[in-house]
Amino acid sequence: MRLRNWIAVVVGVVLLAAAGTIGFLVNRSALQAADEVHLADSRALAVNNSTLVGRLQLLSAGEIGDFLGENALHLGPGNVADRAMLRTFAAKSNTFKYGALLVDLDGRVINSSRTTGVPAAGHTGWKPLFTMLKSGSKAGFSSIMVVDGTYLEAVGVPVMVGGAPAAVLVGLNDVATTDLQQYTVTLSSDVHQTAVIDSTGTIAATNRTKELGAQIDPAIRRALAAQPTGSFVEYTTVAGTEMVAITVGGLPGGWSYVRAQTKKSFDGVVHTKSQTLNLTMGAMLLIGVLAMFVLGYRTQIQRRRADERFRALFQHAPDLVSVLSANGTIEYSSPSAAAVLGYDEGVLVGTSVFDLVHPDDQKHMHDQFSRLLAKREDLLRLQCRVRSAAGVFRWFEFTASNQMHNPALHGIVINARDISENRAFQERLAHEATHDALTGLPNRRRMQDELGSSLREQPVAVLFVDLDGFKPVNDAHGHEAGDELLRQVAARLTACVREWDVLARVGGDEFVILMPGVIGPSDSEAMSARIRDALTSPFLVGGVQVQIGASVGVHLAAGATDPDEALRAADHAMYAVKHSRNLAPARAGRHRAAD
Repeated sequence: MRLRNWIAVVVGVVLLAAAGTIGFLVNRSALQAADEVHLADSRALAVNNSTLVGRLQLLSAGEIGDFLGENALHLGPGNVADRAMLRTFAAKSNTFKYGALLVDLDGRVINSSRTTGVPAAGHTGWKPLFTMLKSGSKAGFSSIMVVDGTYLEAVGVPVMVGGAPAAVLVGLNDVATTDLQQYTVTLSSDVHQTAVIDSTGTIAATNRTKELGAQIDPAIRRALAAQPTGSFVEYTTVAGTEMVAITVGGLPGGWSYVRAQTKKSFDGVVHTKSQTLNLTMGAMLLIGVLAMFVLGYRTQIQRRRADERFRALFQHAPDLVSVLSANGTIEYSSPSAAAVLGYDEGVLVGTSVFDLVHPDDQKHMHDQFSRLLAKREDLLRLQCRVRSAAGVFRWFEFTASNQMHNPALHGIVINARDISENRAFQERLAHEATHDALTGLPNRRRMQDELGSSLREQPVAVLFVDLDGFKPVNDAHGHEAGDELLRQVAARLTACVREWDVLARVGGDEFVILMPGVIGPSDSEAMSARIRDALTSPFLVGGVQVQIGASVGVHLAAGATDPDEALRAADHAMYAVKHSRNLAPARAGRHRAAD
């Protein structure tokens, strides 16, 4: 009997030890998978945010380029007309309200919208800007410069004369009030610091506004110097706090993106719970060996407790964690599905993940899923729309790991993060890059793209509309009244065009209408008449009635015509109409000289 009992004890101990070993392996594998996903997601988030930062910088340079494309500068030292244009540019700009400068190629100020508060010509912060311009770049970005207690960034675009740069138009912005700083503040968190730094390590934008203008930790600068494309760096602060930072360099002007937090918060609840689970399982093994004779029934209880601990590991995670079978059936879904998508716990188990994906994204996801199954231990990342319990589709970024070979998981492990707000921000940036901020109409760039696309397939009627009498209204009632008048003009022109026509604002008081498929003059002439009639009626601006008119130039462009040639022909036609009516001889003369 004793021998039988000892055999039972030995068998029980062996089985218990085997079960404990499996538990440790499962926990380690889950931790490794979670770490891989966490590192990949953190790196992707940093690269994505750095891309957005770079786009914001390039958009600011584009604003200067648009100004140069629409205005001719005299480039004389202290020229009164240039100074007036610089002040107007700074007043209207959303980015460079602090001021604008016209400097020569050595950095000496030729003209300025400000009399004070301008960085000195020899300031070291100018060096990255002129280095970029001398290398042939279309725009240059300075380091942070402190003037009278204000942190400034300079963005410069060369002024071309005869195909060669003759001067540099510089926009100055107060970094504490830029769109970049405002966007960074939206990323505020008690856990991490988000920062954008210049080439000297000065913080130019941060979600912790008190640190604006301070120097970033030297360990981060060394990491960027060693690997500017992006890396993780661990370091210890002066106070002895262990930190982890994600760095991405390569932004214009030598700028970089940094996201730093304590190592404890970076490792997060996954490591804490994993260590707790390991300690708990070790204690369970010890207790099981000592109490094998009297506590055999507790095997089932301990199994249930292990399951509960595993569920608790993902209970409060912000991401969705799922395990899929080879055909896409959801075998496990973390409890966070309730908070993120609104599905009750367990509802998604047994359903196909493809049934939750937007119909337009299903084919792409099928293809990527098949490719992932064919590669052992491969990692896949994709973005698609997923239906919530309320029937609303939201954008998610999926990171999938092939763990079919892993006996503890035997499935495709998916980590999904809601990126709807990020996608919306990207779409808004794309819209702002192709639309006029004042009227909401397509801008010149968007119009030229549409014209080129249409002319490849069909003829297009191009109508160039210039407002008559707009400048007197603008001068008499101010720029705000002029802006309101332009918005009302845009609304009336929108009511005139057909559904498939393109209406764009291409200059201060200039609009272009594209009428695809028009080959005869009747439709374009009717459109011209509608435009003139619509703009003849008085406008109510600031409680005052004003009246303007319009000169409309029409050009019928055949298919395969060069878009720039078609636009110039319509522009010439408009000036011919204006000249014949003797409305703007001076402007027409400038146009002919430019041609």
